[in-house]
Amino acid sequence: MSEVAAPAIAPAAKSWRRLAVALGLSLALALLLRSQWTSGLWPLLGRTVTLGLIGLLVFSLFEQWPKRLPRWFARWVLQVVGVGAAMPLTTLTIYLVSTKAGAPPFWMDKDRMDGFMMLTFLSILIAPWTALAALLRQKEAFARHLEIEARLHRLQTQVAPHFLFNTLANVQALVDTGSPHASRVLRSLIAYLRAAVPQLDEPTATIGRELDLVRAYLELMHMRMPDRLQFELHVDESALELRCPPTTLLTLVENAVRHGIDPSEDGGRIDVLVERRGNRCVIRVDDSGVGLRRTEQGLGTGLSALRERLQLMFGDDAELRVTAQKPRGVRAEVEIPAALLDVGRG
Repeated sequence: MSEVAAPAIAPAAKSWRRLAVALGLSLALALLLRSQWTSGLWPLLGRTVTLGLIGLLVFSLFEQWPKRLPRWFARWVLQVVGVGAAMPLTTLTIYLVSTKAGAPPFWMDKDRMDGFMMLTFLSILIAPWTALAALLRQKEAFARHLEIEARLHRLQTQVAPHFLFNTLANVQALVDTGSPHASRVLRSLIAYLRAAVPQLDEPTATIGRELDLVRAYLELMHMRMPDRLQFELHVDESALELRCPPTTLLTLVENAVRHGIDPSEDGGRIDVLVERRGNRCVIRVDDSGVGLRRTEQGLGTGLSALRERLQLMFGDDAELRVTAQKPRGVRAEVEIPAALLDVGRG
């Protein structure tokens, strides 16, 4: 059941896509002029590919350089004008370099001059508009990225209180029953929250950080009910640096404790598995609690918010599965791309 894009395109992927577009347009231009070209397809294709690559180079160069421009001069204008100006200059250079020694200048040869004029006209017609279209798509992608970041932040503000209130309710139960462990559990909770709360607003976490939080949380819950909760973590070391939405694993484990172990008179066991399978990462939480109990709201606040955060971060390339176990218990499993954390963002 696919329940859940990367919000931004990786620089390498963006570069390859731009190169593919430039080569595709170069091929299309060569095929368009083929019937009117006297020197054959391959020389023509060499010229159009050169124009496409130079246009791509100029577009990418002015995307980064100069680092600062006058406030009244937009960078996109520099990119579009730069690409447009590069086309006749590149065409002129191609024809000058391709003129054989001792041969008359190309403008003295009618066929070559006609070819020069056609290439110059069509490249000036096509290249700047292509650059402008690329800039518009880039602007739309950036706007979508900002929207996704805002939605992720809103979801994160929903998840954080949900988790914290549930944990504080557990401590209150110990205090109400006069448990001698209440003070020790409260101290552990304070230490845990000091480590956990700063990470709740981060847009991206790593599996390693998630495991640190889950281990502290499960130890805290074990102190609260030492005879009713057992747990074990099975972790693939190669998955520790992979990225995921914050509190992904914590949400699955907290859900297992609250809805599986807590309602069970006998308690139960929680097994956490994190495994990397090629270019995929599987996060699985099994509990032997009371079993699957769906409500009118579906799977509850925590899992519903997690499902949406997975959708926002990975799109259809992530899955959230919740299934019943036999003879009892629940398996909650998340499968995501094995993507490393972008250090520049995090």
